[in-house]
Amino acid sequence: MKVLVSFFNRIMQRYLPDPFLFVIILTFVVFGLGLIFTDNGPYQMVQHWGNGFWGLLTFSMQMVLVLVTGHVLACSTIFKKGLGALASLAKSPGQAILIVSFVSMIASLINWGFGLVIGALFAKELAKKVKNVDYRLLIASAYAGFVVWHGGISGSIPLTIATPGHFSEEMIGVISTDQTIFAGFNIFIVVALLLVLPFVNRFMMPSKEETIVVDPALLQEDIQAASIEKEAMTPAERLENSRLISLLAGIFGLVFLFYYFAAKGFNLNLDIVNFLFLFLGILFHGTPKRFLEAVLNAVKGASGIIIQFPFYAGIMGMMTASGLAAVMSEAFVSISNDYTFHFFAFLSAGLVNFFVPSGGGQWAVQAPIMLEAAQSMGASIPKTAMAVAWGDAWTNLIQPFWALPALAIAGLKAKDIMGFCVLTLLVSGVIISIGFLFF
Repeated sequence: MKVLVSFFNRIMQRYLPDPFLFVIILTFVVFGLGLIFTDNGPYQMVQHWGNGFWGLLTFSMQMVLVLVTGHVLACSTIFKKGLGALASLAKSPGQAILIVSFVSMIASLINWGFGLVIGALFAKELAKKVKNVDYRLLIASAYAGFVVWHGGISGSIPLTIATPGHFSEEMIGVISTDQTIFAGFNIFIVVALLLVLPFVNRFMMPSKEETIVVDPALLQEDIQAASIEKEAMTPAERLENSRLISLLAGIFGLVFLFYYFAAKGFNLNLDIVNFLFLFLGILFHGTPKRFLEAVLNAVKGASGIIIQFPFYAGIMGMMTASGLAAVMSEAFVSISNDYTFHFFAFLSAGLVNFFVPSGGGQWAVQAPIMLEAAQSMGASIPKTAMAVAWGDAWTNLIQPFWALPALAIAGLKAKDIMGFCVLTLLVSGVIISIGFLFF
C-alpha cells in the first residue's frame, strides 16, 4: 500500500494543477464534450456557460461562511482547548490518523458542512500534539471522512424525496428515510466505511523518510488584540473592547437556536451550522475587536471559493442545459440490467458529479432518467435514489470543489492530499459497489 501511495502522490504532485487551473481546464473539457455528444454548437455552449455562471452565488457565500466562521471558532481559546483535549487522546501518528478519520466521518454523518470544517480543524490540533505525523495524510484523512455524508442524516437526495411537494413526487411519491438512509443496504455501506477507511488511512502512512511534518508553531493562530489602557480608550474603543456587547450578541443568537431546535428538532442545515459557528465565535472571542481580528485572519483563505465556484456553476450550466449530463446518464442505463442497474447508477452519478459537484443539482439532472429507467426495469426506487446519492459523495474525494474549505483551513494545496484520496476512492468504491450489488 505504501508503494501505491507513493506512486499516487508523485503523480499528483507532478501533474495535478492548482484548483483554479483545474476548473479552467474542466470548463474547456465540458465545452468540447458538449460539442461532440450533443446537438449544441460553440455559441450555444458559451451561452449555457454564461447563463449558469452566477448560479451558485448563494451557495458560494454559504461556503465562505463555513470556512470563515469555522476558522474563527477554531482560533478561540475555549474551542482550541476542547479540540486540544480530544487530540491529546492520540499518543502516536497511527492513532492520530485513526481518530481523525473516525471523528470526521461521524461529524459528516451528522451534517456535511459540520464534518467538512470540524475534520480539518481537528486535524490541525492533532498536528500540534502528535510528533512525526504526516500533515498531508492527517488532512487527507479528515477530508476522506466526508465521503459518508450523503448516507447520513443531512443527505440532500434522501431528504428531498422524503419531503412532500418534491419535483418528482408525481412519479415516485414521498419516500420516507427508513427506505433510504436507514435501509439495510445503506447501513451496511456506512458501517463498512466507518470500520474500514480509518485503517486504510492508517496503512497509508508514508515511510519515515517520506513523512512530511509541520512545525506546530506555524499552526498557532492566536489573535492578539493591541492592548490599550482603559483610561485612554475613546468611547468607540470602549465599545470595541466591550465583553458585554459580545455577550449580548451571543445570547441573542443562542436564544434563536434554542427556539429553532425546540420547534424543528435536531435538523441541521448549512445555514444553521453557520449561525451556530458565528455566534459561538462571537461569544468565545470575548470582545468585538478580537472577533473581528479573527475574521480578518480567516477571510484570507476564502479566495479559492470566491473565484472558483462561479466557474463550477458555469460548468454545471453547460452540463445541464446542453443535455450532456443526461447523455452520460443514459449511456450507463443502456448497459444495465435489473441486477446491475443500481451499480451503474452509482458509477454514472460518480462521473456526472465530477462536472456537477452539487447533490441537489445533480439529482435534478439525473432523477428523470434514472427514475424512469428504474420503473421500467422494476428496480427499487429508494435504492436508485441512494445510488445517485453515493455516486455524488464518492467522487468528491478527487474533486477539488469540496476540498477547498478544508485546504484553506489547513494551508495546503489540492495536490498535497489527492494522492492519498485516490486510494481512498478505490477502496470506498469497492465497498459502496458491494452494498448495491449484494444488499
